[in-house]
Amino acid sequence: MPFIRKQLFKITLALGLAAGLAASPHLFALGNTQVAAAEATKEKANTPKVTGEFDNMCVMGLAEGKRIKTDCSVNMVFEGKTYCFRAEDAKVAFNKDQKRNLERAKDHFAAGEVTQTGDDMGKYSVDDVKAWTDKLIQDEAKKNSGIYYVHDSSTGEKLPLKYKNIDFMRTLHGYGFFPEAIFTAKDDDNKKYLIDFWVKPKNGKLDLFDVRIYKSPKKDGANWTLVKRQPKPWWWIPASEHPGESEQKRSWEVMSAIEEHIVSSKQATGLYKLTDDKTGKEVELEFIGVHQPVRKLKEGGQFFACTDFRRQGSKDEIYDIDFWLDEKTGKVKVKSVRVHKVPEMRDGDIIQVPRYNHDPKKTDLVP
Repeated sequence: MPFIRKQLFKITLALGLAAGLAASPHLFALGNTQVAAAEATKEKANTPKVTGEFDNMCVMGLAEGKRIKTDCSVNMVFEGKTYCFRAEDAKVAFNKDQKRNLERAKDHFAAGEVTQTGDDMGKYSVDDVKAWTDKLIQDEAKKNSGIYYVHDSSTGEKLPLKYKNIDFMRTLHGYGFFPEAIFTAKDDDNKKYLIDFWVKPKNGKLDLFDVRIYKSPKKDGANWTLVKRQPKPWWWIPASEHPGESEQKRSWEVMSAIEEHIVSSKQATGLYKLTDDKTGKEVELEFIGVHQPVRKLKEGGQFFACTDFRRQGSKDEIYDIDFWLDEKTGKVKVKSVRVHKVPEMRDGDIIQVPRYNHDPKKTDLVP
């Protein structure tokens, strides 16, 4: 009897469902639609967001002089990089002249970048940046038993240091924050280092742009003294923390543009890849610094400055690389890179051999 009652219940339930479907099919259809919509929402949530160039701004909008933020759902890959569009019609317009539109977009984005960075910097206090940098250092040190490794651009070595505290912070409106931290050598607390961190707002949060040694220890009798590194970081040149606009670009602005280009162009390994314009060979280099003076051509108005790079894996093979820039968009921007001097072995010593020489009569010094 229990078996028969169970079977009758199943038959009754099936008949009831069938009758309900016949009487109100839209209810079941609605249920299926809701399920499908829920699945679609779930799938969309699980789909990784696309990250494009120019902080996900519409590339065609930039080409037209407008800064339009997008979710990058409409995008395309051009020359290996992803670009976002506000809509399909913007994508069609871009494709009519890709290279020209991209160049215009780059110029407009660069021209507005300092202003945007300055606006974004206003969202953070000095204490915010100090706390962010302090946490960044301590989190990294925890991974290495309390040791924070700093790359020494002068020697190519990886220095094992112990973190003490954030000592000082410089800010340059439109360019970023520069907290300075005190470190000591792993095995000697008397050997102090002052390390500068270049921090900038990016995509709604703070981001570490570069790390440079500002002062390092030098033996002085029985003691250690702090000595400034040369060339010194460009952010120590401006006298004011709100330098503002001037009629003539200053040397530190040119140097900052060069270093920003170098840092942005580095590979994941931290190396800067350069194709030798004479040999055609690609060399992997470690950036040391930009040095003064900065010069400007009397004809044409191009800026140029020399930089030092070390060939990867070497301590003595130093390349002198010239960066050439212009300010057609209102912001100084790197246009070309040229090898000025190359390291060569001569009589047992490595020296820098020039590929060409500058004519000082054709240039002016940039203050």
